[in-house]
Amino acid sequence: MNEVFKALADTSRRRLLDSLNTRNGQTLRELCTGLDMTRQSVSKHLAVLEAADLVTTVRRGREKLHYLNAAPINAIADRWMSRYDRQRARALADLQTALEQTPMAMNDFIYTTYIKTTPERLWQALTDPGFTRRYWGVAFETDWKPGSTITWHEEGTTTADPEQVVLEAEPGRRLSYTWHTFTPEWAASVGVDEETRAMLLAEPRSKVTFEIEPAGETVKLTVVHEAGDVLLGMSRHGWPAIMSGVKTLLETGEPLPAPAG
Repeated sequence: MNEVFKALADTSRRRLLDSLNTRNGQTLRELCTGLDMTRQSVSKHLAVLEAADLVTTVRRGREKLHYLNAAPINAIADRWMSRYDRQRARALADLQTALEQTPMAMNDFIYTTYIKTTPERLWQALTDPGFTRRYWGVAFETDWKPGSTITWHEEGTTTADPEQVVLEAEPGRRLSYTWHTFTPEWAASVGVDEETRAMLLAEPRSKVTFEIEPAGETVKLTVVHEAGDVLLGMSRHGWPAIMSGVKTLLETGEPLPAPAG
């Protein structure tokens, strides 16, 4: 956590984070242009931010895109914000998202964490319903082959759709699939009103990608959720909880305790 505070102490690095907060997924060239900083300066500051896990990168073809990583900030919130009114803080953040949203836009949510496990074990945790039910409350019914459909079992409901499919599946390395279908039954089970469901259906179908990389005695897990603003506004707090859940389950053998209240 000391590296996080050290990284945030510099004005230029905070400007870089502000730039990514405004528009995530920028290249080095775009960050240099937007902030009127030299390439060398931006590269050095990005290296510090990456070392603190405040910024994570994803390769798209020849380009290297930079994203804010919520994990360290979430850790700070877990340590101190719980002493205050976390729910009100989240409500204000959600309100800001709702006021700024453009329904048909597509954005990326990026989250990186490190888990003391093996790539094979992590793959099992992401695909085996015996695992996913314990930390996610969801079970996937599929053979995990590209092009195969996925049936979701969640909150006592089942959703299936021809476009709800596996996109990529490289065991121990990469998993990608389209996000689930927002049926009336699903909405009722999770408390989503019909107006919100209509907004979700108006957005392009989203997808989630899990990238798995060995990192010494740990495994680096990066989740990339490409979705419209409405869905991202709803799931931005869910992903840290899911990733914390799988990390805790794999490292301790026990799921996270249910939230109080």
